Amino acid sequence: MLYGSKRETYRQIFLDSWQAFREGRPLEGVQTRIVAVILDHPEYQALLEDAERGLYQDFSPEQGQSNPFLHMSLHVGLAEMLAMNQPQGIVNLYATACEKRGEHDAEHLFVDCMGEMMWQAQRAGVPPDMGTLLACVRRGLALPDPA
Repeated sequence: MLYGSKRETYRQIFLDSWQAFREGRPLEGVQTRIVAVILDHPEYQALLEDAERGLYQDFSPEQGQSNPFLHMSLHVGLAEMLAMNQPQGIVNLYATACEKRGEHDAEHLFVDCMGEMMWQAQRAGVPPDMGTLLACVRRGLALPDPA
Protein backbone atom coordinates (compact mmCIF):
# COMPACT_ATOMS: atom_id res chain seq x y z
CA MET A 1 0.00 0.00 0.00
CA LEU A 2 1.17 3.50 -0.75
CA TYR A 3 0.87 4.94 2.77
CA GLY A 4 -0.16 2.00 4.92
CA SER A 5 -3.42 0.23 5.47
CA LYS A 6 -4.92 2.37 8.23
CA ARG A 7 -7.40 4.88 6.89
CA GLU A 8 -6.25 7.49 9.42
CA THR A 9 -2.70 7.33 8.06
CA TYR A 10 -3.95 7.92 4.53
CA ARG A 11 -6.37 10.66 5.58
CA GLN A 12 -3.60 12.44 7.49
CA ILE A 13 -1.81 13.07 4.20
CA PHE A 14 -4.83 15.06 2.97
CA LEU A 15 -5.09 16.93 6.27
CA ASP A 16 -1.36 17.74 6.32
CA SER A 17 -1.36 18.86 2.69
CA TRP A 18 -4.30 21.20 3.25
CA GLN A 19 -2.77 22.62 6.42
CA ALA A 20 0.56 23.25 4.68
CA PHE A 21 -1.26 25.06 1.86
CA ARG A 22 -3.31 27.19 4.26
CA GLU A 23 -0.18 28.12 6.21
CA GLY A 24 1.69 29.02 3.03
CA ARG A 25 4.32 26.32 3.52
CA PRO A 26 5.92 24.71 0.45
CA LEU A 27 4.14 21.63 -0.83
CA GLU A 28 6.15 18.49 -1.48
CA GLY A 29 5.60 15.70 -3.98
CA VAL A 30 2.01 14.56 -4.29
CA GLN A 31 0.84 17.34 -1.95
CA THR A 32 0.61 19.63 -4.98
CA ARG A 33 -1.88 17.30 -6.66
CA ILE A 34 -3.78 16.76 -3.42
CA VAL A 35 -4.20 20.50 -2.84
CA ALA A 36 -5.29 21.05 -6.44
CA VAL A 37 -8.03 18.45 -5.92
CA ILE A 38 -9.07 20.01 -2.60
CA LEU A 39 -9.29 23.45 -4.23
CA ASP A 40 -11.62 21.93 -6.84
CA HIS A 41 -13.80 20.51 -4.02
CA PRO A 42 -14.66 23.37 -1.66
CA GLU A 43 -17.43 21.23 -0.17
CA TYR A 44 -14.76 19.14 1.58
CA GLN A 45 -12.57 21.94 2.90
CA ALA A 46 -14.39 22.36 6.24
CA LEU A 47 -13.92 18.63 6.90
CA LEU A 48 -10.19 18.98 6.27
CA GLU A 49 -9.96 21.89 8.69
CA ASP A 50 -11.41 19.75 11.50
CA ALA A 51 -8.65 17.16 11.91
CA GLU A 52 -10.45 15.07 14.54
CA ARG A 53 -13.59 14.77 12.43
CA GLY A 54 -11.58 14.23 9.25
CA LEU A 55 -9.53 11.40 10.70
CA TYR A 56 -12.27 9.41 12.36
CA GLN A 57 -15.63 10.12 10.73
CA ASP A 58 -17.31 7.15 9.08
CA PHE A 59 -19.01 7.70 5.75
CA SER A 60 -21.73 5.13 5.35
CA PRO A 61 -23.26 4.48 1.93
CA GLU A 62 -26.25 3.04 3.77
CA GLN A 63 -26.85 6.52 5.20
CA GLY A 64 -26.43 8.15 1.80
CA GLN A 65 -22.91 9.41 2.48
CA SER A 66 -20.04 9.24 0.07
CA ASN A 67 -16.48 9.17 1.37
CA PRO A 68 -14.78 12.47 0.47
CA PHE A 69 -11.32 10.98 1.01
CA LEU A 70 -12.05 8.21 -1.46
CA HIS A 71 -13.48 10.69 -3.95
CA MET A 72 -10.49 13.01 -3.70
CA SER A 73 -8.09 10.04 -3.85
CA LEU A 74 -9.63 8.93 -7.12
CA HIS A 75 -9.08 12.43 -8.54
CA VAL A 76 -5.43 12.33 -7.41
CA GLY A 77 -5.07 8.85 -8.91
CA LEU A 78 -6.49 10.05 -12.22
CA ALA A 79 -4.02 12.95 -12.31
CA GLU A 80 -1.18 10.49 -11.71
CA MET A 81 -2.38 8.14 -14.46
CA LEU A 82 -2.71 11.01 -16.93
CA ALA A 83 0.77 12.30 -16.06
CA MET A 84 2.24 8.88 -16.93
CA ASN A 85 -0.23 7.95 -19.72
CA GLN A 86 -0.85 4.71 -17.84
CA PRO A 87 -2.72 2.72 -18.77
CA GLN A 88 -1.58 3.31 -22.34
CA GLY A 89 -4.08 5.47 -24.21
CA ILE A 90 -5.72 7.08 -21.18
CA VAL A 91 -4.54 10.56 -22.21
CA ASN A 92 -6.18 10.28 -25.64
CA LEU A 93 -9.37 8.86 -24.14
CA TYR A 94 -9.44 11.67 -21.57
CA ALA A 95 -9.02 14.25 -24.36
CA THR A 96 -11.94 12.68 -26.21
CA ALA A 97 -14.03 12.75 -23.04
CA CYS A 98 -13.20 16.43 -22.50
CA GLU A 99 -14.24 17.25 -26.07
CA LYS A 100 -17.55 15.38 -25.69
CA ARG A 101 -18.45 16.36 -22.12
CA GLY A 102 -16.26 19.22 -20.96
CA GLU A 103 -13.38 18.82 -18.53
CA HIS A 104 -15.39 18.69 -15.29
CA ASP A 105 -17.83 16.02 -16.49
CA ALA A 106 -15.04 14.07 -18.20
CA GLU A 107 -13.02 13.95 -14.99
CA HIS A 108 -16.02 12.72 -13.02
CA LEU A 109 -16.78 10.05 -15.62
CA PHE A 110 -13.24 8.72 -15.12
CA VAL A 111 -13.49 8.97 -11.32
CA ASP A 112 -16.83 7.14 -11.31
CA CYS A 113 -15.38 4.41 -13.52
CA MET A 114 -12.30 4.16 -11.29
CA GLY A 115 -14.57 3.71 -8.28
CA GLU A 116 -16.48 0.98 -10.10
CA MET A 117 -13.22 -0.72 -11.11
CA MET A 118 -11.96 -0.66 -7.51
CA TRP A 119 -15.27 -1.99 -6.17
CA GLN A 120 -15.30 -4.87 -8.67
CA ALA A 121 -11.68 -5.76 -7.89
CA GLN A 122 -12.32 -5.67 -4.16
CA ARG A 123 -15.41 -7.88 -4.47
CA ALA A 124 -13.52 -10.41 -6.61
CA GLY A 125 -10.35 -10.26 -4.48
CA VAL A 126 -8.19 -9.40 -7.49
CA PRO A 127 -6.02 -6.43 -8.45
CA PRO A 128 -7.79 -3.59 -10.30
CA ASP A 129 -8.00 -4.14 -14.05
CA MET A 130 -7.23 -1.02 -16.06
CA GLY A 131 -9.00 -2.53 -19.06
CA THR A 132 -12.19 -2.42 -16.98
CA LEU A 133 -11.60 1.28 -16.35
CA LEU A 134 -11.09 2.11 -20.02
CA ALA A 135 -14.08 0.01 -21.10
CA CYS A 136 -16.30 1.77 -18.56
CA VAL A 137 -15.23 5.19 -19.84
CA ARG A 138 -15.80 4.12 -23.45
CA ARG A 139 -19.30 2.96 -22.54
CA GLY A 140 -19.94 6.26 -20.79
CA LEU A 141 -18.93 8.10 -23.95
CA ALA A 142 -20.83 5.68 -26.25
CA LEU A 143 -17.57 4.77 -28.01
CA PRO A 144 -16.99 1.38 -29.56
CA ASP A 145 -14.58 -1.03 -27.93
CA PRO A 146 -11.26 -1.13 -29.79
CA ALA A 147 -10.81 -4.22 -31.90
